[in-house]
Amino acid sequence: MSSESFFTSLQEHYKKEFPFVAYSKPKSFQIRALLQKDQTLHKIEDYSESGFVFSPFDIRKDALLIPLSMSKTLMTEDDVFIEDFEMLKDISVGDKEEHLSLVNKGIKTIENTDLSKVVLSRMIENNNIKTDPFLIFKRLLHTYNSAFVYCWYHPKVGLWLGATPETLLEVEGNDFSTMALAGTQPYEGIMDVIWKEKEQDEQQIVVDYITSNLDSFTSNLEVSKAETIRAGHVLHLKSDIKGRLSEHENGLQKLIYALHPTPAVCGFPKIDAMQFILDNENYNREFYSGFLGELNREVKVQPRTGKLNIENRAFTYNKRASHLFVNLRCMQLKDNVIKIYVGGGITEASNPEKEWEETIAKMHTIKSVLS
Repeated sequence: MSSESFFTSLQEHYKKEFPFVAYSKPKSFQIRALLQKDQTLHKIEDYSESGFVFSPFDIRKDALLIPLSMSKTLMTEDDVFIEDFEMLKDISVGDKEEHLSLVNKGIKTIENTDLSKVVLSRMIENNNIKTDPFLIFKRLLHTYNSAFVYCWYHPKVGLWLGATPETLLEVEGNDFSTMALAGTQPYEGIMDVIWKEKEQDEQQIVVDYITSNLDSFTSNLEVSKAETIRAGHVLHLKSDIKGRLSEHENGLQKLIYALHPTPAVCGFPKIDAMQFILDNENYNREFYSGFLGELNREVKVQPRTGKLNIENRAFTYNKRASHLFVNLRCMQLKDNVIKIYVGGGITEASNPEKEWEETIAKMHTIKSVLS
């Protein structure tokens, strides 16, 4: 359908206060949507469900689902056009002293305990900002094509938007891939940059954590060399990790629980870092640094071509595929209030002033689409 008809359908669904999600995958110009047919709040039981999952940071709380079987599916066929606009200039950047105090406490805790890394975040609340969520969504699509861009709504939860650069997990059949993403520096026009020891160590912590956690129920693990990637106004270090699930029963659920939350959004060791966050951040992250995406979608797979199976090339078979992303660079909209969430990884080598500046740089992802 045309993008105009697509957004008209979204707006009508939203006015009726029915749940929906609209999203675009990285480097794709197609937008998909699931429009739920009732107002039920569906919850994940064991990750055998099919639809769109939206999970909070706190692993003890319920992950939510927009079920494929109870939703209407929409897809666009053309590009979304938006007009130029002026960026909002007077948006709050939050309390600097409060964040510096939190970072200093994190550094001291790392120096005196077994904690190696903790990811500390903050929420910046801006009141009396009248804005159209669908216009923000269009701007995110236009500005951050290399990210996973989404707009998610449930009347019993609220409306969230974001543009995240980080894949949590991609699965097709029993083959999976994930990434280790950490380290941040501002993008200043070049990709060939030098990474300091602090950022390299931070990224290696994520790699080591993921591979060690997956070792007991996966096989054929491969880790790529770290490379620099761009996410809007900032750069990160990324390594790709892939392998194969070695067991079938609840394999996807085990894989998700092993990965989430990663050291890139929580810290290491995971339990210690999570407890520090819950005790000291003094706000509820909710779905910030949780995960979201397609869960158990049926995809058609064609056999490989070749002399031995040339007769079977016309046949296809179905596999279940999931593509989940970490919910970074996001915001929540409610009653003319915009809540923006940003954070950064803290290690023993962290500099509180630099960490503050990093959160300001990450704010540009959201600030650049507000007017």
